[in-house]
Amino acid sequence: MAEDMKTLEENFRQRNRSCFLLGASGETGSLLLQELLERNIFSKITIIGRRRLTFEGKAYENLVQEVVDFEKLDDYAAAFQGHDVGYCCLGTTRAKAGADGFFRVDHDYVLKSAELAKAGGCSQFHLESSRGADKNSNFLYLKVKGQVEADIEALDFERYSIYRPGVLLVDRRESRPGEWLARKFFGAVSAVCSTPMSIPIQVVAKAMVSNTLRQPEQKTEILENKAIGDLGKSTGK
Repeated sequence: MAEDMKTLEENFRQRNRSCFLLGASGETGSLLLQELLERNIFSKITIIGRRRLTFEGKAYENLVQEVVDFEKLDDYAAAFQGHDVGYCCLGTTRAKAGADGFFRVDHDYVLKSAELAKAGGCSQFHLESSRGADKNSNFLYLKVKGQVEADIEALDFERYSIYRPGVLLVDRRESRPGEWLARKFFGAVSAVCSTPMSIPIQVVAKAMVSNTLRQPEQKTEILENKAIGDLGKSTGK
């Protein structure tokens, strides 16, 4: 599998493609960016965010940063133009932003970014969502995740991949009520392997890159926790 993945990487690299990443300052996004840089499958990687990121003196020739105001995304349409692949790990919490703020970030910002990307010629969109996402859910978090999944699907990308990981095994830089105990419990079960309800955050990042290299069976695909775990182990690293 590792040898096959190397072949896929080389074939993809020869196509001279570009991508953009939303949420690069977050937990999954930062690891996804690292994975993209290390595997070097894109000729150009654009970070789109509210502020510039620093990389401890490191310089990456194929990395571009676009600083935008998410409340006025139409003014930054140019930042979303000319990309082949889009990755979205953007999100906040109800505790941090309130119910309205949570919806605005996790739905409105994400959907508007997808709309601008599609208008700008992007053919693939990869969205980090959540296990249990359901637009008909009675729980705000799962309902919003399900709504944005469905609204982006309606944009009709040539390829649309939704990732629904379980509890993310990571020591977050900020506290999210309800997740700390779950992370401690599942972390005790496994620090490096997926369980039916949890997954190491590094595995999610690896899976999103590995899946980009594969040919999908259908335009819209939903990868649940187990499928993400299997893909994340396919790099051979």
